[in-house]
Amino acid sequence: MFGNCQISQKFDLSEHVVVYPGDCLKLLNQIPDESIQLIVTSPPYNIGKEYEKKLHLNQYLEQQAAVIKECFRVLSESGSICWQVGNYVERGAIIPLDAVLYPIFNELGMQMRNRIVWHFEHGLHCSKRFSGRYETIIWFTKSKDYTFNLDPVRVPQKYPGKKYFKGPKAGQYSCNPLGKNPGDVWLIPNVKCNHVEKTEHPCQFPVELVERLVLSMSNEEEWILDPFLGTGSTVVAAIRHNRRGCGSEVVSKYVLLAVDRIKEEMKGTLRTRPMNKPIYDPEANGNGVTHFPWAGSKDRKQMALFENKTLENIR
Repeated sequence: MFGNCQISQKFDLSEHVVVYPGDCLKLLNQIPDESIQLIVTSPPYNIGKEYEKKLHLNQYLEQQAAVIKECFRVLSESGSICWQVGNYVERGAIIPLDAVLYPIFNELGMQMRNRIVWHFEHGLHCSKRFSGRYETIIWFTKSKDYTFNLDPVRVPQKYPGKKYFKGPKAGQYSCNPLGKNPGDVWLIPNVKCNHVEKTEHPCQFPVELVERLVLSMSNEEEWILDPFLGTGSTVVAAIRHNRRGCGSEVVSKYVLLAVDRIKEEMKGTLRTRPMNKPIYDPEANGNGVTHFPWAGSKDRKQMALFENKTLENIR
């Protein structure tokens, strides 16, 4: 389907892949009503990254509302919007963006189906609060008749051989042979230094996160849109599963990066982390620390931390 297709910069329903180098509202203006099946994106969090101007929270929400309203217009009746966000930080206090964005979707008459918690195990270490190790995906549908395909995203059963022990089904397997529902807490590594997908983008979407959304909320040949495309992970996931993909990006170097990654995916050479690959366990792989390297150390400061004492208590 994508072997010889071109990457267009202008949206047209006859295209297969569109990467618009500019503001998302200009791309959305090109898209006909109700022509997109799934919108997956991770918008700027208003925390002052290079690709955004930090605004007062109310201004930020107005900006987001304008984009969400246009996304609603182009979304099909059976379509879904998945808005992946973290926290806005103001004078050291965090404000969960999913909570303040919810009213925008609600006022459009959309219905929330899940608040998916994306849990990851690496990130910045905090000293005055617990380190943040999750973000959320708020999933809204336009109507009650929405697309949801569970079977393609099932994960291995915890107890695959479990059977009914009484009743008319006694002795029969009690689990679905295709696997279980993955639930609404997803443990998927974020794209940090050693991740196979790592690029220069500071907040990159892992492809496998998008794949689960694409497979469950759309069908082949349907359009997937990411208004804040970044490095192109959403379009990569769309192409991989025979969907049409489009997105916009304002930062020129990320447009080029997205196009390169999409071309690699078309050729089948893009390296990504496979879906449902088990999380790396250092201890299980023989790389766990079996003892504290500072145990017995003469480093008084390190030993003070190790023994949960203060330096003042050491004489």
